[in-house]
Amino acid sequence: MPKARDKVLGRERLAKRVRELQADGRCVVFTSGCYDLLHVGHLRSFEQAKSLGDALIVGVNRDRRVRELKGSGRPLVPERQRAELIAGLEVIQAVALFGEDDASALIRAIAPDIVCKGGEYRGLRIPEQVAVEAVGGHFHHLKQIPGVRTTNLIERASALRPRRTRKPGP
Repeated sequence: MPKARDKVLGRERLAKRVRELQADGRCVVFTSGCYDLLHVGHLRSFEQAKSLGDALIVGVNRDRRVRELKGSGRPLVPERQRAELIAGLEVIQAVALFGEDDASALIRAIAPDIVCKGGEYRGLRIPEQVAVEAVGGHFHHLKQIPGVRTTNLIERASALRPRRTRKPGP
């Protein structure tokens, strides 16, 4: 069984892997995001995306971009660790880090058959849409998983107060 970190690929190796999968007649699905704290909403979204094809590739935003999107205190988990955690999920075939403002360049490089975004983007034109169309792919909105968001988890965790321990007496 391959180690999770072996499924984290550079752009060129990933593009080659996608071409091999497609040459074997497999449908390649792509999704991307920050994935700062992996939670059940992410897992269910990955499962939805994977159900649309044969192989799921995930793009993970680099730390710089997560800070720009989420604020100076983020990410909580460094990019390489986030990528390795996601790669460790059985439903994921490969993971790539990307540093651009959106995943368009990565989509153009790997040319997946289907690109998915979360339900929170429904009704919006996503920046990657042009890249999806350019490579002949199809775009799909995933169902939104209600009540499970990284920001909510961080807020709940920050509201917790550490227990005070008593100092031993004389």
